Amino acid sequence: MKPNRARQAAAEGRVAFGHMLMEFDTPGIAKLCALADLDFVLIDMEHGPLDLPQVAGIIARFKATGASPIVRVPASEYHFVARVMDAGAQGIMAPNVRTPEQARLLNDAMRYAPEGNRGLGLGTSHNDFVRPDPVDYMSRANRSNMLLCQIESTTALRNLDRIASEPGVDCLWVGHMDLTQSMGIVGQFHHPDFLAALRDVVAACREHGHLAGIQPGSPEQARDWMALGFDMISYSTDITIYGSALVSEVAAARGLVPKRD
Repeated sequence: MKPNRARQAAAEGRVAFGHMLMEFDTPGIAKLCALADLDFVLIDMEHGPLDLPQVAGIIARFKATGASPIVRVPASEYHFVARVMDAGAQGIMAPNVRTPEQARLLNDAMRYAPEGNRGLGLGTSHNDFVRPDPVDYMSRANRSNMLLCQIESTTALRNLDRIASEPGVDCLWVGHMDLTQSMGIVGQFHHPDFLAALRDVVAACREHGHLAGIQPGSPEQARDWMALGFDMISYSTDITIYGSALVSEVAAARGLVPKRD
């Protein structure tokens, strides 16, 4: 089984760094991401256009890199979770987890018995089409794969400790846009109430031994949020990085056009 580098980073006491793919399903995307020596990549099925066959292809490409593929499913339903895990995902990010019951259902869908209730289909993509010893594989998969619960509402903030207490939860991940929307301060990332919420999430993670995850959009934001204690960082998205770089570089090139008399 491919090691889960996000888990390795936590065990080594360092911040796990990743990146989110929302749009780019190309043969070279995994190797391009490997240039950044990522610990993990988030493959988005919630807001982006990627469907299951595309996601399965992206996961397969990342098997040739060190980065661990984690899929953000569109909703907390068994058929989304189990199918991307069988495609070879090394973890699940679940959007808008509001209650411990929801976290429990996600863990049941992602992990095998006795920790969960995931169906057992072996010898497919997640096993590189080689049938493993079932008991050994189930145990190792349960320990290696990760469940990331997104905290994106005031309801989730009220239930932080109960969500974090659920067996199988590995990371509380702040969805900063949706959380500020739910708090009535959309996009105000320096608002005292938002900063207090970030501190509460980090405190819950520390108490329960979880990673605290978030996705900054700039080095300054990354610095500030890591200073608060976030230790699983997805640096921006493919569309943001490409779009910003393209606008900036083309503008710079236009500025070099020779002036004609």
